[in-house]
Amino acid sequence: MKRLEGKVALISGTARGLGRAAALHFAAEGALVVGGDLLHDEAVETQRQIGREGGTALTPGPLDLTRPDSVGNWVAEAAEAFGGVDIVLTNAGSTGCGCLPDQPGAAVRSELDAVRLVARVAWPHLTRSRGCLVAIAPVGGVRNTLSHHRSSSAAGEGVCALTRRLATEGFPHGIRANCISPGPADAEGSREDLLGAAHPRIGAARRTLPGTPRDIARIAAFLASEKASCVSGAHLVFDGGWSSVLPGPLT
Repeated sequence: MKRLEGKVALISGTARGLGRAAALHFAAEGALVVGGDLLHDEAVETQRQIGREGGTALTPGPLDLTRPDSVGNWVAEAAEAFGGVDIVLTNAGSTGCGCLPDQPGAAVRSELDAVRLVARVAWPHLTRSRGCLVAIAPVGGVRNTLSHHRSSSAAGEGVCALTRRLATEGFPHGIRANCISPGPADAEGSREDLLGAAHPRIGAARRTLPGTPRDIARIAAFLASEKASCVSGAHLVFDGGWSSVLPGPLT
């Protein structure tokens, strides 16, 4: 039997990269995938690819994780289509390294809202299904030796803290919550940022073992499955050693 057979999985950011890889892998494991992204046409293509591979997926419409109404409609359509929600995978945000004083408040807040708003709306459904949440957090929150002012560090630490809180509050309801911090995986966002020649720590990135979005999707699927039924409040760093070599060489 497939690990996620019959489970309804909400996955954000399914237009490309990790979100697309997760949607494809979760569907291959038997999940009924409900995707969403601001890049709606690309998210719909992910849905089509799942269908071509024999899976089941739904992409209700453009998803803006900073807007409560957009998140509410997304969750409601998932529950109406499939009868509930079992798994939430929040995957949105950036890997930028701008200094916190130079960033607008929304830059960090949007990372937290990507988890907070979805969790709040999906919580009643997760309570009924005794489901789980997996959050993707910026790896900058693991080691902020790049600079303690980095916006990605603040966002990463915030998402990790929020996930631990959700694990605590979810325990009486049988809800699990865990967090993954991926490093410079070979995906669109990382190639343009963490693995880009202009990144201030490209030397550190070159001395790690970058994974792929599919590698990270497998870890997320494990955390969402019954094989991880005793895992909650965990923070899994999946960065090929990137955080261990920081600050590392610049070039």
